Amino acid sequence: MAGYATLPRLLDARRLRAAGLAVRTDPSAAPPRDPDPELVAAVTAPFDTVDGVLDRLRELEDRLRAAGDRRAVFLTIYTRMTAAVRDAIDAGRFDDPDWMRRYTITFADYYRRAFRDFERGALDAVPDPWIVAFSTAVAGSALVAQDAFLGVNAHINYDLALTLRDVAIDPHRRRKRTDHDRIDDVLAALIDAQQVALADLYAPGIDDVDATLGRFDEALSLFSITEGRAWAWRVATVLTDVRWGLARRAVRWLLRTTATGDAVFVRSPPIHPAILSTLRRAEAGRSLDDVLTTLGDRLDAGGG
Repeated sequence: MAGYATLPRLLDARRLRAAGLAVRTDPSAAPPRDPDPELVAAVTAPFDTVDGVLDRLRELEDRLRAAGDRRAVFLTIYTRMTAAVRDAIDAGRFDDPDWMRRYTITFADYYRRAFRDFERGALDAVPDPWIVAFSTAVAGSALVAQDAFLGVNAHINYDLALTLRDVAIDPHRRRKRTDHDRIDDVLAALIDAQQVALADLYAPGIDDVDATLGRFDEALSLFSITEGRAWAWRVATVLTDVRWGLARRAVRWLLRTTATGDAVFVRSPPIHPAILSTLRRAEAGRSLDDVLTTLGDRLDAGGG
């Protein structure tokens, strides 16, 4: 079966490096605080329709943004992705629209449960990649791009494989794989619009940061949404086909630890702290020339 042939392909060098980073690092929890009953209520009931997913995610995004909670950053991206997928389903772009609806709802439910358990303080129930993403966002000290990437990582590099397992890639596996791959084209069309949304809502200077570090869509490409979605299919294939319990547990461990390692890398990249501080000021809309002058002065003085 395909899963047995796919199993060795999960052990590539990049994933193993990410796993090594995860096992050496404590993902860390959120700062202690009381749960917000309104946020918990918003994510308590399971999703049951694609339109319901979109409406409730948008409501949650609005609540978080009004409160200045940076967990809204990922939702700004995710709601737009979900709307684009819904529109593609309605437009008949998929061979199995009923499967794609279940796929979209089940995928969103993984996010909903992680958010609910994090907000409740039930951290033992929250997957480690989401602990890193949510804790970083609540702290509010990262770049907007980091908050976005951390959410994308947890949802695509962790949740998606489990979603595919849950909605079943059989029967008609080839047709479902084609529909799964078609989402890549749907998402690729959103990248520039997402950058505009993040700039408008959170980081007016994000274009200046892009001019310094490269385009936001290129960074997202390097972070590899497409590769992450291909990885999710490979993991789901193994979880579907391989009946050996030890192998299945090892794959679940690899799924969690590699996504956690990627999250740790995004949260704490090997960049001088002064540069990260400078980029935060640039995102907030300060003149890039002023920011770079300040950075140069700090680095010349040996400041951190």
